[in-house]
Amino acid sequence: MKWLIRILFILVAVVGLVISALLLMPGDKLAAILSEQVKAQTGRDLTLTGDVNLSFWPVLGMETGPVTFGNAHWAGPEPMLSAQSLAVGVDAAALLAGDLKIKRVFADNPVLRLELSEGRGNWVLGAPSSASSGGGSTSGTAPTESSAAVTLERLELTDARLIYIENGETQMDFSGVTLSASWPDVSAPMVMQANMGVPGGAVQVDLKIPDLPAFSAGEVTPLELSLKAPGGKIGFDGRVNLSGEMDGKTQITTQNTEKMLAAFGQGGVGVPYGLGQTADISTEMTYTKDGKVSLRDMVAQLDNNRFAGEADITIATTPNIVARLDAGALDLTKATGAVEGSDGGSAPSASEGWSKDPIDASALSLANGQIRLTAKSIAVPGMELGASDLTLNLDRARAVLEMHPATLFSGQLNGQVVANNRNGLSVGGNLKASGLNLQQALTTLAGVERLSGTASGAVEFLGVGQTEDQIMRSLSGKGNVDVERGVISGFDLDRLMGRGTGSGGTTVFNSLTASYVIDKGVLTNHDLLMSLKNFRADGKGSVNLGARSIDYLFTPTALRANSGDGISVPVRIEGPWSNPSIKPDLTKVIEAAAEGKVKELEDSAKQKVFDKVGQELDTTVTDSDQIEDALKNKLEEEAKKGLLKLFGSD
Repeated sequence: MKWLIRILFILVAVVGLVISALLLMPGDKLAAILSEQVKAQTGRDLTLTGDVNLSFWPVLGMETGPVTFGNAHWAGPEPMLSAQSLAVGVDAAALLAGDLKIKRVFADNPVLRLELSEGRGNWVLGAPSSASSGGGSTSGTAPTESSAAVTLERLELTDARLIYIENGETQMDFSGVTLSASWPDVSAPMVMQANMGVPGGAVQVDLKIPDLPAFSAGEVTPLELSLKAPGGKIGFDGRVNLSGEMDGKTQITTQNTEKMLAAFGQGGVGVPYGLGQTADISTEMTYTKDGKVSLRDMVAQLDNNRFAGEADITIATTPNIVARLDAGALDLTKATGAVEGSDGGSAPSASEGWSKDPIDASALSLANGQIRLTAKSIAVPGMELGASDLTLNLDRARAVLEMHPATLFSGQLNGQVVANNRNGLSVGGNLKASGLNLQQALTTLAGVERLSGTASGAVEFLGVGQTEDQIMRSLSGKGNVDVERGVISGFDLDRLMGRGTGSGGTTVFNSLTASYVIDKGVLTNHDLLMSLKNFRADGKGSVNLGARSIDYLFTPTALRANSGDGISVPVRIEGPWSNPSIKPDLTKVIEAAAEGKVKELEDSAKQKVFDKVGQELDTTVTDSDQIEDALKNKLEEEAKKGLLKLFGSD
């Protein structure tokens, strides 16, 4: 037993001497030894400068000044990690057993470069394999990864710069990052937290990979991710692989979408109310390494609107979106106004004219792509569409809305409307309409309530400007309208034409047709034709769309009046279209009536003359020719009598 005790004493003494020697060893020598150990276990170069302080058991620890940790042989020349100071501790017992159990890594002002290329991550650590058979080294052959176990109990990076490079291109570069990670055992999940400053606050990331070895080996593994940013948060629960591809349940919730966009470098982007100033989106998401995102089984609550459908998004500086969405009652009445709850003021009344407030069309540049939308109803500023099937095509701040069809004013619209904000704002369209409620349309679009009926027609138009007023005053185009049986309120054509008691201040017509052209905001028409019972009406004039006024001459004709020759009564309609004056011109009626009375008097006078002449000439006279003949005969008779007397005859 004594010899065993002596052997143990000698071993302890030897270990003590070794430890004492190491403690007395200069710092640069210690750094060299540690660098060699790290190189042997990871295949990476560790460069330490400044004073080096060590601890040996149970943690082999080191605190140093500036440090760099080499990158993978296939990655760029920059180190994977560099820092102003570094504190590292590894499990000494595990290290002797051939495993690298990192107890702690603390770094101050580090720069961490994470690179991914062809499915390889530079964060995968391993020792170089032994030389090839025959005992000779394999000169120039890149090291391969070993199967030595590497774990990390605690990692802390303070005021770090985090760079992510994928296939040679920098995808992310964040400064001021605080990062911590923990992977205490091979079978334990890897948990990471990161915090970084962004405009408006900070982004906090929580990430959990339950099977890090499988993930590092390139297998598809589960992933839980939570990201909180100013204005909202993103959650993901699904699967991921080493190349960054993932699929799973995704939840996006925002309280202020514009603030959240600014946090990710999209400051100044305006989001219209009704399209997601606040949002709650859930979907099955798939992301591929070529930057494409597929959303399936998507349900999105955007402000007061709810959408369901699917979308494919290509991530780029300007995203490209292809989507098909279904909505119920879609409300976009505040899409160009203030945020709900703010004092955005009220729209100008009809008498005040078009709004002169600048139109914010920045939303047209948010994305490119094609969005197909079906909805039970769509309310937009000033009007409401019924059940509609629409396609919105977006291309570099130019939007084309195709209707196939849209339900508007109880009728159908087919065609397209264009909004272009590439070089200033312009709007245009080419539409065909059928079955429109004319009174609803004119009341909504022009404040005119007097004309009603069912209309069809077509219109082409183009306007340019940054306000409603500028656009309406610049409009150009052409069109036509065809109205079936309808009513004009405000004047009674029967009473106007002097026939009967009228129909209570309205005029009922059988049809109305017209064509028109628009130039500089003024609509001009020369061929209006209205058909009524016993009447027809023609019209010509202009409607100033910019000034919201009308100057129109409406000329109804009573077809059976004036012995079938007809009587026309022009009606001048002029003034603001919200309350125009209607002034009939009765001159022709008076002239026609007077003409009839004069003829009657003339005929009576002639008859009296004929009677008197007949009495004097002792004959019957019915016209002026008979007067002449009667006078001639009378003169001949009197001359004959005079000659007979002259010759003494009776």
